[in-house]
Amino acid sequence: MVPEDKKPRRRRRRSSGGSTESASAAFEQLPWKQHSMPFKPTDVATEEQLELIHDGSMRVLEQIGIDVLLPKAREMMVAAGATADGERVRFGRELISELISTVPEQFTMHARNPERNFQVGKSFVNFGTVASAPNTNSLDGGRRPGNVEDFKKFMRLMQSLNIMHFTSGYPVEPVDLHPSVRHLHCLSDCVTLTDKVFHCYSLGQQRNLDAIEIARIGRGVSTDQFAQEPSIFTIINSNSPLKLDDYMLQGIIEMSSRNQPVVLTPFTLAGAMAPVTIAGALVQQNAEALAGIAFTQIVRKGAPAVYGGFTSNVDMKSGAPAFGTPEYVLAAQISGQLARRYNMPFRSSNVCAANSVDAQAGYESTMALWGAISGGTNFVMHGAGWMEGGLSASFEKMIIDADLLQMMSSYMAGVEINEESLGLDAILDVGPGGHFFGTPHTMSRYKTAFYSPIISDWRNFESWEEAGSPTAVQKANRVYKQLLTEYEEPALDVSRREELEAFVAKRVEEGGVATDF
Repeated sequence: MVPEDKKPRRRRRRSSGGSTESASAAFEQLPWKQHSMPFKPTDVATEEQLELIHDGSMRVLEQIGIDVLLPKAREMMVAAGATADGERVRFGRELISELISTVPEQFTMHARNPERNFQVGKSFVNFGTVASAPNTNSLDGGRRPGNVEDFKKFMRLMQSLNIMHFTSGYPVEPVDLHPSVRHLHCLSDCVTLTDKVFHCYSLGQQRNLDAIEIARIGRGVSTDQFAQEPSIFTIINSNSPLKLDDYMLQGIIEMSSRNQPVVLTPFTLAGAMAPVTIAGALVQQNAEALAGIAFTQIVRKGAPAVYGGFTSNVDMKSGAPAFGTPEYVLAAQISGQLARRYNMPFRSSNVCAANSVDAQAGYESTMALWGAISGGTNFVMHGAGWMEGGLSASFEKMIIDADLLQMMSSYMAGVEINEESLGLDAILDVGPGGHFFGTPHTMSRYKTAFYSPIISDWRNFESWEEAGSPTAVQKANRVYKQLLTEYEEPALDVSRREELEAFVAKRVEEGGVATDF
């Protein structure tokens, strides 16, 4: 149940078009909830075809192998039964099967606010923000390099949007903070500006250690309890094709050894970093993902891990990445099949390649999200705000995507079918040629019968024109500003805040982490 003070409020305000509208016409959101997909995922590949991909991946790991750049990781892999020739490591299929069999099929992510905990795996579905964009984009500010001010705005929006379960990373990279201390300030903001689960980047051992300590302080738990309760996650990207670098491997060691989730996601673009065929790209994706996930279990048996799928294609005319394509959807659906074959949670994404918040952005994101949802995803990265193939984060797109995610949430609620919902009494009362607007059946249900959108404008043309002919992007611009105006920082225990501030100040004084500049 959602407390009354957490439910959406209905206000009246003056729109930029000059007409008076209820706040619900500008912004009305669903309550926070744990989503679950009640329908069977779409199986694109037959069992025989899926086994062909699996077998192809095993042949890659047995015959070609993976370059493993961290000596410590190679030693641990060899001790577990792999073979190494210099940096090249090869795995037998029996070893892979044995290692990945201990990955939990489901686990709980713990937020500093226990009401924001969520389940990962099986039928559960969770949405995260855009992450790692170097630029911000907005209707009135244009495209600009990422900065602290915009980073904090995105974090406040993430906290305000009930549909968002976690922060996928820094929504936009605040390049005005020095890299040596950037993670300290940003992760501290994740604790103070939100009360939801957040992500840490695996960019060197010390950044991981700092992130883990910041998350522990934010939750106010002991080191032992933290190790029993997954509370922060990292994305590990293999360097496609067939390489795991030092930072990624060190990230697996630090996170998995402390029972914190690793989302292993190869970046396999068909035609560029992977074979041009979707089948070939999936063979490579699967080999890279399984090698990295197997290593999580070498580090700590039973450590939570997520199978990440991010296979798409490139524009063969320009070489530019393409997203939200039919190939992307098919790859997501088959990736979900592979994850289910191995009894692992599955990560996918809501992405597009559009350079502006336009029709292309809308239909590519819709395609990508349908691929994720129908593919049985449990963990949707970049769920709101992603633009330009990840090169910019948009405030307006974040709101439009939140609307799209809410629609998916309503879709996942399914259809109530029982004697009352059949409406036979209403049909009897109205009879031929009447209408149902005033029937008791309608009057008792009309407020909650249908999804109420954030952005879609259902007024007739004359009413819409009289209101100033607002576009979806203009409305999204007003909504995100309204949310920022109404934002309230979530409560944080004074002792935790003081401990957090002291830790960050100490680490900043020590210089943070070493960088090249």
